Amino acid sequence: MMAAVPRLTIGLPVYNGANFLAESLESLLGQSFEDFELIISDNASTDGTADICRRYEKQDSRIRYVRQPRNIGLAPNHNFTVGQARGELIKWASHDDLYARDLLQYCVAALDEYPHVVLAHPWTALIDGSGTVTRTAEYPLATASPRTPERFRSALFDRGGDDTGGVIRTAILRRTPLLGSYHHADRTVITEVGLYGPFYQVPDWLYFRRDHPKRFERASTTMRSRCANLDPRRADRWRHPAARLYGEYVWAYAAAIRRAPLSPADRRECYRYLAQWVASRALPGHTRPAEHQAADAPRPISVKELVPGQK
Repeated sequence: MMAAVPRLTIGLPVYNGANFLAESLESLLGQSFEDFELIISDNASTDGTADICRRYEKQDSRIRYVRQPRNIGLAPNHNFTVGQARGELIKWASHDDLYARDLLQYCVAALDEYPHVVLAHPWTALIDGSGTVTRTAEYPLATASPRTPERFRSALFDRGGDDTGGVIRTAILRRTPLLGSYHHADRTVITEVGLYGPFYQVPDWLYFRRDHPKRFERASTTMRSRCANLDPRRADRWRHPAARLYGEYVWAYAAAIRRAPLSPADRRECYRYLAQWVASRALPGHTRPAEHQAADAPRPISVKELVPGQK
């Protein structure tokens, strides 16, 4: 007999995440909102990840652990969890981040209260390897705007904060091509979600993004190595030259505008912003804004008090 369909799916793709995985699982399983399934897709890890996942799977029936037979890449591993999802809502989680016990509750409540909202996410604080808050991340994007072109413009030109790990309406996410493996593919998928409706930001620090040496190493590698991490096939320079990896990035935005249910006027405005953005990046001396515009926390934030499983 099939278990009742959960309201929410948490997709947790992981590869060699034994260092912080148990902490992340504890924070997810201790959520005040309990009506969810947790799909863990292990990308053929070679460390102790499998043992940790199997142990937790035995302890909690909400967990479904799947081990990929080979390393399929970060992007297909993320997308696998979407394909397996049964919930009307979905959230991607990371093995090295932490989540306050009320994160899901507040995000789901916001989506229930505002049916036109397609994604709900909280404020983000950055933590170090020990779980101590070091900075808070600003979120200057105008994704809450009622105007679709304004949301699209802001997603192109403004940067900062975290919304990729927000709670999304599954049906909306599935209308996109999901996570690609070209340059900055994580931004194009969330930008496309924003073409279907505004986002809602829960006004509290409930998401704790962990910065640690391995994450810094991934961020500081070359564009090609980052794309190959998303999909190993991208390592082939002949089949996937740099021009293609950049070109697919730009084309993804154009294709998103074409797919979205926009009025003719909004579609034209979005194309105009895209043309301006492409032109601005081609100008000599162009520099991209920092990924995270972080500031010191204005008040003490206690991860131990907010996050389940912390001692």
